[in-house]
Amino acid sequence: MPVPRPPLPSPVADRLTGWWAGRRLLSAASWLAGPLTTPSAPDDYLALLDPLLSARQPAGRVVAVRAEGPAAATLTIRPGRGWRGHRAGQYLPVGVEIDGVRHWRTYSITARPGDQALTITVKADPRGRVSPHLVHRTPPGTVLRLGPAQGEFVLPEPRPARMLFVTAGSGITPVMGILRTLAGRRPPGSPDAVVLLHSAPGPEQCLFRAELTALAARSPWLRLGLTYTRADGRLTPERITALCPDWQRRDTWVCGPAGLLDAAEHHWSAAGLLGRLRTERFRPTPVLPQAADATGGRVRFDRSGVETDAPASAPLLVTGEKSGVTMPYGCRRGVCHGCLVPLLDGRIRDLRTGELHGEPGELIQTCVNGAAGPLVLDV
Repeated sequence: MPVPRPPLPSPVADRLTGWWAGRRLLSAASWLAGPLTTPSAPDDYLALLDPLLSARQPAGRVVAVRAEGPAAATLTIRPGRGWRGHRAGQYLPVGVEIDGVRHWRTYSITARPGDQALTITVKADPRGRVSPHLVHRTPPGTVLRLGPAQGEFVLPEPRPARMLFVTAGSGITPVMGILRTLAGRRPPGSPDAVVLLHSAPGPEQCLFRAELTALAARSPWLRLGLTYTRADGRLTPERITALCPDWQRRDTWVCGPAGLLDAAEHHWSAAGLLGRLRTERFRPTPVLPQAADATGGRVRFDRSGVETDAPASAPLLVTGEKSGVTMPYGCRRGVCHGCLVPLLDGRIRDLRTGELHGEPGELIQTCVNGAAGPLVLDV
């Protein structure tokens, strides 16, 4: 049985339905107009009319904001033409304009794959700048930039027979997307096939408490264990074992504060079961030291008519900007994919992993890739 969620207001639902039906017509019109609009791409003109029409720079418009307690909110976002979909459990890079500056953050997607609208649930960090802005100062109609869905904190195929989810605080958000997907499609048949252990400071700070309680009450396949740190203390490996005695026989997903993740990884590793544990950590991937044999190369920015030498350790984005080339960019950290440029020829090195790759026509992230020999970029 699908999980009940507050319906969108009728005008919002009508706009979503009409917009969704027109996406394919816009794609066809863009393709036909291509030869008439060079050197600018048709996508550039569509984006001037409405950012949601751009396929190259995906965007979404906030159509509803729903409070989730005093310090959190769920944003319903209508994605534009460039949105390519997601898997349950993945997260979404979101670009937010604040005082003329675009800030990028990532938030778990709580909607089901295939839904016409995306939802993200944001908890306001009083020390932060972006999350309070999204929760308290983002009205319907706001346009947000969207990166591609990312992350491997998802259900594998085929789906495991028995699953355990352990979450704390806002770590419930990716699991909420997974549970809604399970309930809305073909839910597990066996009793207690899914166990969710969630910890929050107290009932009033427990995100989705009413929805989770209702889902567990009507779903024999889901067993819910809510604990509150103010009364019960933290969700430790010992408490997990007490609440779910068969944890060793379950595939497990854990998301929450670093302390919970560290304790879970140690506990599962000591039991020789680390291969059955999946954790979600939101932190930048460190840039590796440059390999001793790494070499740069001569880079030609084809459309700009600029050629320059690129050191092996320099991101192509920086190399282009230093040479006066107007380069697309976003977060500069490899998160938002706003710096994508077609590679026409040559090979590149991922500065985070050291991996060599590159095929003609491949869209590459110039902020996290460097030259690995001579290459040509279509910019």
